[in-house]
Amino acid sequence: MVITLKVSENTKKEMDEFFNDYKRPKTPPYAVFQADDADTVVTLYESGKAVFQGRDADLSSQFWIERERHNNPTKKLVVTNSEDKNKKKDKKAEYIDPKIYNSTAIGSDEVGTGDYFGPIVVCATYVKKEDIPFLEELGIKDSKKMTDDKILEVVPKFINKIPYECIILSNKDYNDKYSKGYNMNKLKAILHNKVLFNLRQKYPNYDYIIVDQFAQKYVYYSYLKEGTNVVRDITFLTKGEDKSLAVACASLISRYVFIKEYSKICQKVNMILPKGASNLVDEAGLKLVKEYGFDILNDISKVNFKNTEKIKTMTEN
Repeated sequence: MVITLKVSENTKKEMDEFFNDYKRPKTPPYAVFQADDADTVVTLYESGKAVFQGRDADLSSQFWIERERHNNPTKKLVVTNSEDKNKKKDKKAEYIDPKIYNSTAIGSDEVGTGDYFGPIVVCATYVKKEDIPFLEELGIKDSKKMTDDKILEVVPKFINKIPYECIILSNKDYNDKYSKGYNMNKLKAILHNKVLFNLRQKYPNYDYIIVDQFAQKYVYYSYLKEGTNVVRDITFLTKGEDKSLAVACASLISRYVFIKEYSKICQKVNMILPKGASNLVDEAGLKLVKEYGFDILNDISKVNFKNTEKIKTMTEN
């Protein structure tokens, strides 16, 4: 899928800052940047044309469509949608193994790792093959396309039926671990292993244990070399939420928990905090620092993100 829209100078600036950490080293002719946004390639041209190309182009572009409408409410927004020339390649890459999909499985996923505010939530679920029709009827197969509002509506319909294990790592604990040499992927590996081990102990009858892959297999296990109770019989799948309903359920429950925890943080500081790590986050961080001091960032943000330095610079100007 390819989605194209024309954005104004103020939205161009926001996009340039937002994708700063995801930009590719090579830039196409007449482009400001080209960046990777999960399964989508984003290209912003000097003319203001923004092109979103890939599997999740509709999701990736939606935020910027909304930002452009916010920045220029009187301007007519033109959005075009066309098929990706690489559609055949994408179909091959998205092959779903029916043996895995229709199995009894334990699957895990996480959210919050790209958000400056809000915790990291890792979840594992146990889905029996008998549960698959029920979950499909709820639309769980399309979990990536669900908005937060839809997730808040759907998850309560299955959360008491599908066994799960969940860990919430607060940003205060994240910052403490990071200061001791734990990088993001190492923390994710440790948390995934913990929820998988706990769930496997309770439900030993399964065909597969599936992790939505965020690192190569050997790298994943290298993060756990000093640990105990390491779960070894894992099948690593990219885009795992499409290929296993256990991973899809884990994705949704972890997001559901994240939304609830995020709301608590917003209530604590009496402010609606933007998600992600854009310049909107920097502006919110500046307001927090002015009201509560810099210590508040250590409690509710991931201070190793570049946003922290930007906020410090903003306070000095």
